[in-house]
Amino acid sequence: MTAPERLTVRGPEDILGFIPHSLGYWPASSLVAMTLHGTTLGATLRLDLPTPAGQAAPFGFADAVRRYLESDQDADGALLAVFTSDAGMVPPSAYDLLISTVQCSLEQAGMPVRAAWFVGDVYWRDALCSDGSCCPLPGRPVQEIRDSMLNAEMVYRGSSVGPAPRSGSVPEAPVPAMHLAAVREAQAGWEEELGGLSRSRAQFSAVLGFWQMLLDRTPPVAWLPDIERDAFLRATLLVPTWRDAVMVMAAAGRNAAEAGAEQFKVFADGNGGGGADEAVVSLPVLPPNPHRASAAGKPGAAAAEEAGGRAPALGPPRRTGNGAPLRSVPAGSGTPVGPGPVPAGYGEVLMGVAPNVPDWEGLDALDRILGNLAVLGGQAAAAALTMRGWVAWCRGRGSYAAAHLGQALELDPDYRLAELLLDLVGRGTLCGWAARKEAAWQKFGEDTAG
Repeated sequence: MTAPERLTVRGPEDILGFIPHSLGYWPASSLVAMTLHGTTLGATLRLDLPTPAGQAAPFGFADAVRRYLESDQDADGALLAVFTSDAGMVPPSAYDLLISTVQCSLEQAGMPVRAAWFVGDVYWRDALCSDGSCCPLPGRPVQEIRDSMLNAEMVYRGSSVGPAPRSGSVPEAPVPAMHLAAVREAQAGWEEELGGLSRSRAQFSAVLGFWQMLLDRTPPVAWLPDIERDAFLRATLLVPTWRDAVMVMAAAGRNAAEAGAEQFKVFADGNGGGGADEAVVSLPVLPPNPHRASAAGKPGAAAAEEAGGRAPALGPPRRTGNGAPLRSVPAGSGTPVGPGPVPAGYGEVLMGVAPNVPDWEGLDALDRILGNLAVLGGQAAAAALTMRGWVAWCRGRGSYAAAHLGQALELDPDYRLAELLLDLVGRGTLCGWAARKEAAWQKFGEDTAG
């Protein structure tokens, strides 16, 4: 994730105070590296500190840092912060060799380290200064970082620092046991009704239409418990074709999701393949959305949402990441209508290669919905957590991605998509959007976009 441009850095405590907001949590046993574009902060990277054996041979670690930061092609410098214990920052520190090795690697890559710090439990100090007259031990109070002007400004803007993500703990459902039982019972009913329709073009379109109505609710509507809605959504996540299409639609629009399904020939031919006239399972009823643009001038689309029974005849207009309007796709048809760009393929979207800039609002909405579905547990939660892991990976938040994917595999050790994504995260592969500043997710909104 890139840093916002409209923040004033007055000193190192401001930079160090920004790091937890950028990551979403206060790091521990971590090296944090930030790229620089002149005097502007760029991307933030966090890596676990190496083991004692790795500290003795730090060249592989330094190469990994360099590879990550080289994805920011405009970077001309770097900053380093080692978050450790107070004991770990007392000179000579066990991490002195690590820092110097990373310095050399980044210098050779054209990103010289301009400053580096140790941040302990109670104190922090300049890692490159050994002059006791200007950098007396044990350092300066960490409270200076927490009280910095930039930290206060971030809090004022609505940013918060939460707990560090943990991959080993499956989220517990903060819902009454009776509601949980009711959702799971309803979900079993939906699974039975939808079970034979995974290759139905009309049902595919109806499922996407239902998800789209939820993703397009702007501003976000409070997620209140709803047995049938949540049960239906969780049931659709158990169909890989629909799951993948929802991910693609959130990032690249419905046109890409429809065209990709056609490309992979997921629909049955002949009887059961269906067109617009094929019967579909009636969908749950959604309450009217007063913020929906179509409700003001397109009564047909608004009525479809209020009734919630069938997918709208024409999907509401969405946009590609570069701002171009997408072609609408009639329900039950895989043929794009009207002018528009050629949609990206599923693989390109899932790897963050296309579109040029994803629909971050759509992905943010998807993440919020999935978070509410995941707490209900079960195999559907494994699907929801895997999708959240993908969204986190797209955002460039590897720690959160690993945590969500680890939780998914704890629920279902054989969940293949989670295994594949966790392998990408573990190998340090960056999502294409996260690797480009113009496409990267902005946690703090467009008004502070870097």
